[in-house]
Amino acid sequence: MDRNFDKQYLDNTTKVIVGVDEAGRGCLCGPVVAAAVILKPDFYDSIIDDSKKLTSAKREKAYKLIISNAVSYGVGIIDADTIDNVNIYEASRLAMLKAISNLNCKFDIVLTDAMPLKDETINCVDIIKGDSKSLSIAAASIIAKVTRDHIMLEYDKKYPQYDLKTNKGYGTKKHLEALAKYGPIKHFHRYTYKPIQRIIDPIYKLF
Repeated sequence: MDRNFDKQYLDNTTKVIVGVDEAGRGCLCGPVVAAAVILKPDFYDSIIDDSKKLTSAKREKAYKLIISNAVSYGVGIIDADTIDNVNIYEASRLAMLKAISNLNCKFDIVLTDAMPLKDETINCVDIIKGDSKSLSIAAASIIAKVTRDHIMLEYDKKYPQYDLKTNKGYGTKKHLEALAKYGPIKHFHRYTYKPIQRIIDPIYKLF
């Protein structure tokens, strides 16, 4: 992670950067969660990286470190019903906008992980593989991932048959086997996703 990457976006009028990322786009159930983070200008720690590259234990450690060194952070959560209604791409964008709106201070520019926000009121730069380049985006990816993991652990208490404590909603073998046995849960599973449709729509069983 280049500790100076974000600084290229700073100038005399651009002084406060927000990093934004999401977690849970590929899951079969639960919400998509986004986070927006404004870090202290001089903050850097080598543990901060793309959340996918960190172990669960390191993400938890980094999460606490980010929270204690953030000028502000916000979280946006979009539920499974909305994902089904608007599609996951749009739901991810809405989650990001929601996270940004939950910040409690002003900012000048938003850096996202390859997601154009399409909001004329926000100065946004979408960066391909931004979570592995930008410290701010990486911090947001960690906040989003850990927040969503905590949500899924709570769901695991309610629906233990899907092994959510392990798969966090992704389509693992055990999760798919549980879906075949118990079926999907309304308002929790994403009914527009193909693995779910194959179970609820007999036409898919012909192929």
